[in-house]
Amino acid sequence: MELNLSGRTALVTGSSQGIGLAIASTLAAAGARVALNGRRQAALDDAAATVRASVPDADLLTVEADLSTGEGAQSAVEQLPSVDVLVNNLGIFGSADPFEIDDAEWDRYFQTNVMSAVRLLRAYLPGMRDRGWGRAISIASDSSVAVPAEMIHYGVTKTALLGVTRGFAKAVAGSGVTVNTVLAGPTHTPGVEDFVEKLVGSDGPWEERQREFMVTHRPQSLVQRLLEPEEIANMVLYLSSDLASATTGGAVRADGGYVDAILP
Repeated sequence: MELNLSGRTALVTGSSQGIGLAIASTLAAAGARVALNGRRQAALDDAAATVRASVPDADLLTVEADLSTGEGAQSAVEQLPSVDVLVNNLGIFGSADPFEIDDAEWDRYFQTNVMSAVRLLRAYLPGMRDRGWGRAISIASDSSVAVPAEMIHYGVTKTALLGVTRGFAKAVAGSGVTVNTVLAGPTHTPGVEDFVEKLVGSDGPWEERQREFMVTHRPQSLVQRLLEPEEIANMVLYLSSDLASATTGGAVRADGGYVDAILP
């Protein structure tokens, strides 16, 4: 399989670290011109250096913008008016007592995890449709299907993202543009390391604590380990390519078999 994105411009939101950074590196390695996004230019500069360490000839640019606000999304579009591949990776998560999550926190999660994607899909899909080619991928989670009790607000926003994806896929039906969601399973990122520590403590080797986390809090996983960000990025690369032309409106799983269901 040849996954060549030469000549394509991709925007990966929330790409200064974690899954977003891995996606940016993978798309750059496939020949895409990649725009890194985050709220702080210094973090974006560090991320660009990380990408270039593995992809020396990477064609990169940075888009400093807070996409959780309408003003920030408008700024991003002004900096980068047109893209061929949009990856809505930006998201926040955390555990909380569901009875203690107030309206402001619910709104913060929706603005970041849902509305950031809505704003960019609304901005970029018409241009893709007019050009007759485009790829939009949003990063959801196993939590969108199996909402965890300790992070209901996160799970619900990722569930909403599945509906957003399906709706926008219908809006560009028959145009050559595909719109999909990737259901990412529990993935090894700095943020997840902090999350694991919060739930199982910080004593002992990382491998043992990771194993305890998976067995105790994510026992449905069939791979029985945290996924690596590159494994999510590989699925995004495929969906960004010409080879994925028949996949749209879908929730594609890269979850390590976590969701105990045949569909999605």
